[in-house]
Amino acid sequence: MQKIQWKVEGMDCNTCALSIYKYLEKQGAENIKVNYATGDVIFDVNHTVSPLHLSEGIRSLGYEVVTDGALEKKPGDKKKFRFLNTPLSRFLFCLPFTLLLMTHMIHSLHQYPFFHFLNRPVVQLLLSLPVYFTGMYFFGSSAWKSIRNGMPNMNVLIAVGATAAFVYSLYGTLTGQPEQYMFYETAATIFTLVFLGNYLEDASVASTQKAIHALVKTQKVMANMIAFDENHKEQIFQVDSSQLRTGDLILIRTGEQVPADCKILWGEVQVNESVITGESLPVFRKPKDILIGGSLITEGTVKAQVTAAGEQTVLSGILQMVRQAQGEKPPLQKLADKISAIFIPVVLGIAVLCFFINWMILDDFTAALMRSIAVLVIACPCAMGLATPAAIAVGLGRAARNGILFRNAANLEHFRQIKQVVFDKTGTLTTGRFSISRYQVVSHCADEKQDFTLSDDQFKKIVYSLEKYSNHPVAKSIVAAWKSKEEIRWKKVEEIKGLGVRAEDPDGNIWYAASYKAAETVTADKSHNVYVVRNDCLIGWLDVTDEIRPEAAGVIQYLHQKGIRTVLLSGDTRERTEALARKIGIQQIYAEQTPEQKWKIIKELNKQMPTAMVGDGINDAPALAEASLGIAMNDATQIALQSADVILMNQGLKKLPEALGLGIHTYRTVKQNLFWAFSYNIIAIPVAAMGFLTPTLGALIMGLSDVVLALNSVRLFVKKVT
Repeated sequence: MQKIQWKVEGMDCNTCALSIYKYLEKQGAENIKVNYATGDVIFDVNHTVSPLHLSEGIRSLGYEVVTDGALEKKPGDKKKFRFLNTPLSRFLFCLPFTLLLMTHMIHSLHQYPFFHFLNRPVVQLLLSLPVYFTGMYFFGSSAWKSIRNGMPNMNVLIAVGATAAFVYSLYGTLTGQPEQYMFYETAATIFTLVFLGNYLEDASVASTQKAIHALVKTQKVMANMIAFDENHKEQIFQVDSSQLRTGDLILIRTGEQVPADCKILWGEVQVNESVITGESLPVFRKPKDILIGGSLITEGTVKAQVTAAGEQTVLSGILQMVRQAQGEKPPLQKLADKISAIFIPVVLGIAVLCFFINWMILDDFTAALMRSIAVLVIACPCAMGLATPAAIAVGLGRAARNGILFRNAANLEHFRQIKQVVFDKTGTLTTGRFSISRYQVVSHCADEKQDFTLSDDQFKKIVYSLEKYSNHPVAKSIVAAWKSKEEIRWKKVEEIKGLGVRAEDPDGNIWYAASYKAAETVTADKSHNVYVVRNDCLIGWLDVTDEIRPEAAGVIQYLHQKGIRTVLLSGDTRERTEALARKIGIQQIYAEQTPEQKWKIIKELNKQMPTAMVGDGINDAPALAEASLGIAMNDATQIALQSADVILMNQGLKKLPEALGLGIHTYRTVKQNLFWAFSYNIIAIPVAAMGFLTPTLGALIMGLSDVVLALNSVRLFVKKVT
């Protein structure tokens, strides 16, 4: 399977998104995500299916695939009428004609001869033709294709309404009865105001994407590339960041943006990493440290080697995750999708019924027709389709800007259900920065194979050789402290989740650097962090100290204020686990748990109430996957990150309240938007059917209805969520 990500233009409502979704589904695509608000279409497809074939299929539906050269362009692919390729340009083109057609509404002009000239039927027809043809070129062609494909979209309502007014007027002109049939301005006004509404909607929806656009802009900068001439003399020249490749050497100075992920080779700098972490306070970076693409050098100069460029960078990964999440449909959207699928035929049926009922009651064909046209143009399926994507786009955008990444949109909604949060201890509630406080070597040991003695240096070499194969924070700190050029070559070595490292040397001896479970048969003292065992003989132990994260107590207090229960689930000893729980106020603890036991505990807690799990290690991965909501820290192991639903970037624990608040408030915004969308259509359609709105006013209100949703969603950017 290959993953394809396209931008698709021409989606006017949720029905359009459903049409594209169903087409791709018929073609065998999987994991389809179509975002009407952003135009993103993401899916997986078999390599035997041609992307060009799929692109042509989407084009036949009435939409245009926009790519960066990934598809071959045909010679005739250039758009016609390029000067009318945006809603604003179409509105400005139609506006003068429409204003001239509407002069009969200004009574003060009736005294001028020019007014009478404009009111002539043939002049009205000629003025309306440019607007009508422009409208039908964009709305009519889209409407026809949608009907042909069995999924009528919003443009059907617009095209039918405007055409009814135009044809009715044309009939009066051709039969010499212009006084009773002059509604050219109605047809023109419908198209003109809908173009205006499209422009306002596009502008409003674009504002919901501003956080993502800001991240995208940081990817495109100029880089100072370092190269060497034939005399091995250093040369520096500028290239676009998109041309960088892994292994390239670059120079980055004060005030410049880091063009790609890279490792510092020379120099020290202060870096603003707010683009990733949301924290504007500069951090210090030195040789061998990693610089994240998109961050800003506030002080210093470095030479660095590119470690990831283009689509492989951290920032690109974040953008990709956000785009995919925006394409997900949370549960609340399913009802709106079902209604959108039948909305257009239902409205057409209501309009026809409205026409005949009003004609029979009023005995006035013209009034009945105008009311049915008003029903057509005021109905707005867009609002139901836009309600969720607009709020989700803002919620995910703000989260990404502040270093909170959601794998899919449904996880935003899941936050509102969480009643308890389970925390891992090491690296989650503590910093994970350990120091060896003390250690002891057993001077003489006799196992089943031989007697031997160890010096301190030999003990350190053995521990280093074992722990270097572990991803646990304790092991990493020991490796950093006791790093040695000499190490033991093992015949076999493995990391056992929840226990430690087990190795076999060439002589067949079995070694452990592990928790007390590996040493419980050889010692009764379980107060130490790491035990080193050879066969059935304890040869030493180590104790390490870990500092509590300064924000831990505040986060726990915040959760308690929100009525959320807290649990500490750790593989560490009961004594240390209880001591930490007392210091920060956690209500319940489970200590000395293996990964399998953690998984079972989370499973049981989930049955009691919706549970979130916050962790960072390999041993947390099963529990993170099992929890209602798995939350991983940015410096977590890869398997933990893959198992999590939400990822908290640097200083992640501090961001947990904001993630919780964003989830709750985004869900509220979606509910508000859906309430408005349903209420609008339920009220507006009967009002139009009873003659309280003209088609012109209906078109204007319809155009503004989506703007209300977008503006309500944009409030999430500044709303206090914690």
